[in-house]
Amino acid sequence: MNTLPADPQQLADFIARHAVPLCLGALGVAFALAIAGHTAARRLWPAGARTRVQIATTGAVCLLCALLLFAALASAVSGDGPLVQFDHALADAMAAHQPAGTLRVFARLTHFGDTVVLTTLCIVGAAALLLVGGERLLAASWVAAIGGNSLLNHSLKAIFERVRPLHEHGQTWETSWSFPSGHSSGTLVAYGMAAWILMQLLPARWHLPVLLGAVAIALVTALSRIVLHVHFASDVMAGFASGAAWLTLCITIAALFGRRPGRMMQPSGPRNA
Repeated sequence: MNTLPADPQQLADFIARHAVPLCLGALGVAFALAIAGHTAARRLWPAGARTRVQIATTGAVCLLCALLLFAALASAVSGDGPLVQFDHALADAMAAHQPAGTLRVFARLTHFGDTVVLTTLCIVGAAALLLVGGERLLAASWVAAIGGNSLLNHSLKAIFERVRPLHEHGQTWETSWSFPSGHSSGTLVAYGMAAWILMQLLPARWHLPVLLGAVAIALVTALSRIVLHVHFASDVMAGFASGAAWLTLCITIAALFGRRPGRMMQPSGPRNA
């Protein structure tokens, strides 16, 4: 947190002036990391085979990393240190440099994380899993992931009570507390959980496209909150951290209680063909 440049305004201005290409670059990096992670996982655990100890250990490590990141961010925004100064500098720079056309595009992209969208997705997804597939465990995990994250985010906002950056462009308007970002955590959990569930039910050739789709939606939605300056950058990072922690917990529990011990809930029958 102390490695930020001495003049945060200079870096903030650069980011704001090049917001669109930087967002595209971030998406490319995220895709590369997702592909590398997916490839490594397939080599380490062919056909999804894992023991319960491996599942629990992997989940515990990921959960700990996410919690440590959130704790570091929460500590850094509690005062007036370098991260807070950069947050305000970036929000001011976004307000000064973003053209109306860019704001309109990102204002549409940000709807992926709206409460009504995620709530509808939760209801439709649970109904499909129960009524079409008879997947009671996956349906329960799906509802717990989205509903639980919503409760967690509202609780964290109430604890920290951070005021949002000023946003008067008229493309979107937010009045709740700022830290952590609910759109960031909500999209990460909802679309991340959707990707994991689909990867349990679809043939292997669909796994990577599903994963990349979830990565794209979660990252673009999170970046839209910064571009629209309805959130500080640290709010978005904290939303990812809290969302990653909750998503990891939900997936780990669902995997441990899956139908087939030693496998990541791979369905039987023709769907594996």
